[in-house]
Amino acid sequence: MKHLTVAITGASGAIYAQRLLHYLDASLEVAQINLVISALGATVIREELDLPITGAKASDVEALLGRPTTKITLLPVKDVGATIASGSYPCDGMAVVPCSMGSLGYIAAGIARDLIHRAADVMLKERRPLILVPRETPFNAIHLENMLRVERAGALILPACPSFYHRPQSVQALVDHLVFRIMAHLGVSHPTDTTWRGRRAPSSEPASGQV
Repeated sequence: MKHLTVAITGASGAIYAQRLLHYLDASLEVAQINLVISALGATVIREELDLPITGAKASDVEALLGRPTTKITLLPVKDVGATIASGSYPCDGMAVVPCSMGSLGYIAAGIARDLIHRAADVMLKERRPLILVPRETPFNAIHLENMLRVERAGALILPACPSFYHRPQSVQALVDHLVFRIMAHLGVSHPTDTTWRGRRAPSSEPASGQV
């Protein structure tokens, strides 16, 4: 039973966080999820998902998830004394999704401006899984250097790049593909709908065994 942290920062792509929380909350392998939402993260949620999120109220969790839950705990982003700010607190993995370039910069520099940055720093120093999901384009040299810096420190950079080999028929199918990749790296079982199963033989090619 895993104890995980999910952080939402002010980059486009709030739906990735919403779907990740949906699946983690439903997983029998996950016992506890600590959720932190930055002020700009809450703004993006309001803009992109049309949800009345403040990032500070317990009711935000139900609004974001679309259902009641006892598994997700919302922690104030300014509370640098919260449980996840200490390496002695058991945490099996953290995902920052989406990860803004500002948050990436603070994490890369080791600056604990708020609970998100401090919790990420704790994951690095404790050698625990830290997944950063940047959603920006194009990347400038500073962005790329910061990504390389945190990767060398032990983080995993998992950019929000959609894949099409599973032939998605909806935006949600595109989103879920990335979410399943995040879950895989957190060590949580997930649906295999988008798992690559090998190249499809073109209809013009002979079937297997034929010449």
